[in-house]
Amino acid sequence: QVQLVESGGGLVQAGGSLRLSCAASGRTFIYAICWFRLAPWWERDFVAAITWGGSTTVYADAVTGRFTISRDNAKNTVYLQMTSLKPEDTAVYYCAARKGSWAQVVLHTMYDYWGQGTQVPVSS
Repeated sequence: QVQLVESGGGLVQAGGSLRLSCAASGRTFIYAICWFRLAPWWERDFVAAITWGGSTTVYADAVTGRFTISRDNAKNTVYLQMTSLKPEDTAVYYCAARKGSWAQVVLHTMYDYWGQGTQVPVSS
């Protein structure tokens, strides 16, 4: 089993920055960790993903150039640095972990473990 705990959410003004953290614990091997977001008018949207052991990353087009995903293996933590935030970035942000490969990394159904989510309201 893997436990994921997100933190760092909160109200931010448009144009501002925020860093989310996802702390992982447990004995199960993790292949990759991803951030998804869920807004009332959307389905669960892929944001960014990173491999746990390497440095491969992928981003959704909507956040490319503004968000950066990174990991600190010593702390078992993955970060999502968000800059130039827009009102349309408003959502609950979830981190998720998967045991398998990089295949279909953007699909939320491919992930085995989920955190509880952290809210990010962006005011205009």
